Amino acid sequence: METKDGLHVWEDHFYPEIVDPLTDEVLPGGEEGELTFTTLTKEALPVIRYRTRDLTRLLPGTARPAFRRIQKITGRCDDMLIVRGVNVFPSQIEEIVLRVPSVAPHFQLELTRRGRMDHMAVRIEARPGVGPERRADAATAIARGVKDGVGLTVEVEVVDPETLERSVGKIRRVKDLRREG
Repeated sequence: METKDGLHVWEDHFYPEIVDPLTDEVLPGGEEGELTFTTLTKEALPVIRYRTRDLTRLLPGTARPAFRRIQKITGRCDDMLIVRGVNVFPSQIEEIVLRVPSVAPHFQLELTRRGRMDHMAVRIEARPGVGPERRADAATAIARGVKDGVGLTVEVEVVDPETLERSVGKIRRVKDLRREG
């Protein structure tokens, strides 16, 4: 059942759970994790802990208090990167990049391994006409935003417009070079 504050789950037919996408452990109420469903009334082909790959949290219901509701989906488990033990989603980086007016929304994450440590670099295209001083300010703001918002220290490089490699007009967001080195 859909209401203005989220989707309510018909818990007399489906049992929703939020699990840790890495360990499959059930998380306590209100925690964010992967949404799974178990059917309760299906007889021919029951589904047990169907993994949706959607990241969300279960909240108390409002329309029908007995039925919990699903918060807005925040991402997909498939998109999640793990860098130095921190779960990172490209959409989190995008939100930070979009707050900085001197850069374009075109960015790329490059993951490498230095010794035993993962390293993430963020390359972002500057908007046309943005000079070196504003680029440096933008890089500092984005690095601080990632540190504060995601909890990860990253290297940020603001590059010239139209310089990030594109395939059919679309930028490949993540370059994971950790296995190659």
